[in-house]
Amino acid sequence: MNFQEGVKMKNMNQMMKQMKKMQAQMAKAQEELGDKEVEAAAGGGMVKVRMNGHKQVLAVEIAPEAVDPEDVDMLQDLVTAAMNEAMKQVDDLVAKDLGKMTGGMNIPGLF
Repeated sequence: MNFQEGVKMKNMNQMMKQMKKMQAQMAKAQEELGDKEVEAAAGGGMVKVRMNGHKQVLAVEIAPEAVDPEDVDMLQDLVTAAMNEAMKQVDDLVAKDLGKMTGGMNIPGLF
């Protein structure tokens, strides 16, 4: 092995170490997202959805005045709106937390 090949091998090894370190940091950050929560509301707070960073619904609160047997469609729309807003907030949280490590690069399959 000549000098240039030795330098290339050393650089490759350093890059592999950095990649493994980054992978470990990303895995830890993704795990920690499960401990973070967001809350979204619709209908002026008549429907609230609480979700963790893994997009698991933790709670749904529906105010009694939102329950109108004559207008089930409205309640369904409020629940849908609150769920969609909670998911958007989780996406923003993930982009913020994991984006720090990727320098804002969108890495397919990562999040």
